[in-house]
Amino acid sequence: MLILNRKIGEGIILGDNIEIKILDIQDGKIKIGIEAPKDIPILRKEVYDAVIEENQKSIESEFDISVLFNKE
Repeated sequence: MLILNRKIGEGIILGDNIEIKILDIQDGKIKIGIEAPKDIPILRKEVYDAVIEENQKSIESEFDISVLFNKE
């Protein structure tokens, strides 16, 4: 893992077309800005993890979908 120190107004470049900039630091929270092409999804890590977990639960579900179609 690369660890960098940045001040307000400074940033980093990822690849050729993604810029992450430090906008503000207050009360132990850092406000960042991200400039990237619209086709690149940007998600908060906790949201991404929740989606992965829910998808995994749906795959592991023991629900028999055939009961939805066999209504006799």
